[in-house]
Amino acid sequence: MQAPAISFLDVTRRYPQKGGSDVIALQDITLSVPQGAVTGIIGRSGAGKSTLLRMVNGLERPSAGQVMVNGRDVGAASGSELRAIRREVGMIFQHFNLLASRTVAENIALPLEIAGERNIAPRVAELIERVGLTAQTNRYPAELSGGQKQRVGIARALATGPKVLLSDEATSALDPDTTRQVLDLLARINRDLGLTILLITHEMAVVRDICSHVAVIEGGQIVEAGETYAVFSRPAHPTTRSFLKGVTGVTMPQFVAERLRDTPEGASEAVVQITFTGTHATDPMLARLTAERGVSVNILAGAIEEIGDQPFGSLIVGIPAERAEESRRFLEEHGLLTEVLGYVD
Repeated sequence: MQAPAISFLDVTRRYPQKGGSDVIALQDITLSVPQGAVTGIIGRSGAGKSTLLRMVNGLERPSAGQVMVNGRDVGAASGSELRAIRREVGMIFQHFNLLASRTVAENIALPLEIAGERNIAPRVAELIERVGLTAQTNRYPAELSGGQKQRVGIARALATGPKVLLSDEATSALDPDTTRQVLDLLARINRDLGLTILLITHEMAVVRDICSHVAVIEGGQIVEAGETYAVFSRPAHPTTRSFLKGVTGVTMPQFVAERLRDTPEGASEAVVQITFTGTHATDPMLARLTAERGVSVNILAGAIEEIGDQPFGSLIVGIPAERAEESRRFLEEHGLLTEVLGYVD
């Protein structure tokens, strides 16, 4: 089995406070980032995700535990060893961090100049073409759009040929269309160069669109982690379910929500959410339920989308209350997920 690109092993980060208890930013974090994967760390502000990211290139050191990058202990490294690790770890920033007095080409060249590289121009030209900025080569940051600035930031992060690319909320300052373009570029870089990408975000849509793996962080602890499709289709933790609202599934129609109640007594219909995943996402299971069991199904809302390259469908339906449990058993026997949302008269 291939070793992970990044490993967090029982990592804790605390900040001592004068005259008071330590502030614990991270506690007992254990997480593996697979080689060549795009892994998202999602959490609310203050959850600890930026601290976690900064440990990968040694900008933060663990108070306990180990952070391993390609088999090397970042927290224990210093001097030339730490510089060698950082050379293999590129970083993209939320607010671009470009030098206003340097052109696009000169900003991208900066890491190579610092590393003492010679014959820099061909490498810079290659990177400019990769990120689609050939026409902007000699422009200054003030002349660029937000999306173009971030493309410069991506090219600069790739300059030294890193094996790992870190993204610190790289799209949160961009509009939706530009976000989509930047995510497409990152996906293409991951595919073409085989780079491991670790990104932090507070937007579950970003994770859905680009990440093969995801970890959810809350209060300095990882509360859920795994392949993105598995986490999205079967979220176990309330924080994950909260993030997923509005990103997957469908919204219950208002006229149904206003009539919904918790108890089945006297109800005519159970309102059931059905999740179709993987190979079952396009199966005609409701038609089979009607044909084989004679159950009438009232479709109230629905959608099918993709998470990664796998289909994910969600329906909200009304099923006769007295047949609800029987119908759920039938659907779940055929690989679907069901949840009773309530009952209506």
